Amino acid sequence: MKFKMVHENYNVADLDKSLKFYKEALGLEEKSRKEAADGSFIIVYVGNEETDFELELTWLKEHPQPYDLGEVEFHLAFKTSDYDGAHKLHEEMGCICFENPEMGIYFIEDPDGYWLEIIPAR
Repeated sequence: MKFKMVHENYNVADLDKSLKFYKEALGLEEKSRKEAADGSFIIVYVGNEETDFELELTWLKEHPQPYDLGEVEFHLAFKTSDYDGAHKLHEEMGCICFENPEMGIYFIEDPDGYWLEIIPAR
């Protein structure tokens, strides 16, 4: 029996703001969308040509308050071939939330407080 990871879900408060962030910060584009007939939710899958793994962004009409992310001890990691360029972009965006120079990595934070690890291609 084999399993293939296909997506991870993040619930978001402002779908448009999140889509803009993920496009600007990580080059992720909308791949597909599901909308409830009653308007209670919108699910958007974003991704890129580097992998078929997708990030599922879910907006829920009945959840206007910020999401409780606990201690933010979980994250999704992205490997980049242009680490210095990515760092510069994220620095300009003001979204770098933690750096670990010893490990050669840093984290950015999305509009809802989710942490995303940036790793250089080695």
